[in-house]
Amino acid sequence: MGEPTGAARKGVRTALRPDPRRGDGRYPVAWLHITAPRGAVPTATSTCACGRDRSAVGHRRVLALIADHTDHRNTCPLRNPQEGRAAA
Repeated sequence: MGEPTGAARKGVRTALRPDPRRGDGRYPVAWLHITAPRGAVPTATSTCACGRDRSAVGHRRVLALIADHTDHRNTCPLRNPQEGRAAA
């Protein structure tokens, strides 16, 4: 039993091709998950990468959470950096 011969020992050169699924720089920050099965009580969770985590159970509370989630999109520090706003 000797040493391996050929390409495995010497290494193989590879050519890397550019990633065809290159993103446009956007990435998810906040998630709103709503579950409303027919005939059951709806539930919803609102999670954000900034640390915000809220949940609601029931029609009125879920609707309120949806509105709160929409408002949070306008005030989230990850979506709207505060740095530089005071200078402008």
